[in-house]
Amino acid sequence: MASADCRLSGTRALVIDSNPTSRSVLVAQLSEFGLKTIVQISRVRDAMSRLEFAEFEFVLCEHNFRDDTYSGQALLDDLRRAQLLPFSTVFIMVTGEASYEKVAEAAESALDGYLLKPYSSGTLYERLSQARHRKVHLRPIFEAIEAGDFDGAAQICMQRFKDRELYWLYAARIGAELLLRVGRHREAQELFEAVIAAKTLPWARLGVARAHLESGQTSRAVATLEGLISDDPTHADAYDVLGRAHFDGGNFAAALETYRVACELTPGSVARLQKQGMMAFYTGDRETATKALHRAVVLGLESKMFDLQSLVLLAFAYVQDGDGKSLSRCHDQMERALERQHDNPRVRRLARVVRTLDMLQRRQVGQALEAIRQQAHDIRDPDFDFEAACNLIALLSALASTSIDLDEAQSWVQTVGLRFCSTRGANELLSHSAAAHSPYMDHLRDAHAQITKQAEQAMSISLGGNPRGAIVALIGHGTNALNGKLMDLASLALQRHEARIPDASALQEQIDTLRVRFGLTTGRASIGQDNLRPPGSISLRVSTPKPPVPTPAAPGAMSMATAT
Repeated sequence: MASADCRLSGTRALVIDSNPTSRSVLVAQLSEFGLKTIVQISRVRDAMSRLEFAEFEFVLCEHNFRDDTYSGQALLDDLRRAQLLPFSTVFIMVTGEASYEKVAEAAESALDGYLLKPYSSGTLYERLSQARHRKVHLRPIFEAIEAGDFDGAAQICMQRFKDRELYWLYAARIGAELLLRVGRHREAQELFEAVIAAKTLPWARLGVARAHLESGQTSRAVATLEGLISDDPTHADAYDVLGRAHFDGGNFAAALETYRVACELTPGSVARLQKQGMMAFYTGDRETATKALHRAVVLGLESKMFDLQSLVLLAFAYVQDGDGKSLSRCHDQMERALERQHDNPRVRRLARVVRTLDMLQRRQVGQALEAIRQQAHDIRDPDFDFEAACNLIALLSALASTSIDLDEAQSWVQTVGLRFCSTRGANELLSHSAAAHSPYMDHLRDAHAQITKQAEQAMSISLGGNPRGAIVALIGHGTNALNGKLMDLASLALQRHEARIPDASALQEQIDTLRVRFGLTTGRASIGQDNLRPPGSISLRVSTPKPPVPTPAAPGAMSMATAT
């Protein structure tokens, strides 16, 4: 017998179905089960808005919607990415497609299941009760997560998997996500592989690829993903991860093609449209970029899924096209967003970029130059991140393409390059941001070469028998350039030769202090927000723990999204 926590009476449900007849039948069945509140919605887009502001114990959503390219699966995917489905919510996909392949992804994504039409009232009750029971049975794991004890939660998961307790596969998946979150990539990979050995599942194979990717084994990740896609060409999450892998490897053309396929599979996904549009922008395919980003604006401007960086890149595209009317609309949309999120530093920074482009379009040159100088003033600030660097470079390039001279521009470009051109992907993305003015592309690539040369020279000093001299040189160069890669190399060299360096502790303290003071990291280059749910993961709504001092682990390991 189910516990009181597993009963359906007194709970709340959201029913999403465009067919009034099937919707009313489902509502009537739920009423018989004693649910306290049942909300009906006919349009899947309206459901997104409702779920942003209200929580339900159950969400029952039709898979296909007539006259709408935004499917139930796309809704679920976007909700999970935006962390809008708490663990307590049971999400059931309802479909008339009597084919497992059509609903397999939905079942795996939700971790709750699907319901094939036609179904009886008894089948519905059983499915909802089982899903609720699973939620309750896994509660100890999530209580540990809520308490911030991720290692403890992972240990519970691994023990349940080992003992083959009830819902061991679900526990294994959660445990693997936790291991990825805390940077234990090898253990996560081993757990995913153990699941595959016990019962081959697409999400486990995708997890292996994610573990490869987060530990820096990009080529192995690509091979695993290509095999998964070969077996299941409709696995949209696999394309997301493959796009990320190509992007990390600096293969932007392949990344764009991968995101294009993902958008074809889920044409109503705001998140995927934005990735395709942003990738197209940086590869110089302005037509594709404008089309995809504009559609993302139409579908999701008011949604929490929408990334305002899309408006910034649209504004740049409209400037290049000389489309003043569209640029003005973009400016107005950004200003309205700023009104709602005025306390958000990122939104304020993005709004400044669009305002500056609007000034240039209106030929308010003096005001535009002053705005650019203010933004460039922040180049060495700790919170001046990679996204801000790309936008500033694009802004300076747009200005240079109009033949307006700004004496300090070249120096700013070089400073940005030295700080952020740490990896091949970062260098390529920053260089593509300067596509409107090719001399800046050359400066950025020169900066990358300079950082590489400094690293090689330091290693030569170390190999020559003077590891302390190499570390001091790396700290000096890293401090001057504010380059996280050089600091990472200094820390790694210090760990390796600690026994030979009397003041090793003092040097490590200096490195850690400089990292915190200047915000020195070597995180992955990224397009748009990367703080949403990683593709292929499950949604765990947990508090964000206090961030530790960065350590020179695998660059930019992508973590499971959190919600505060």
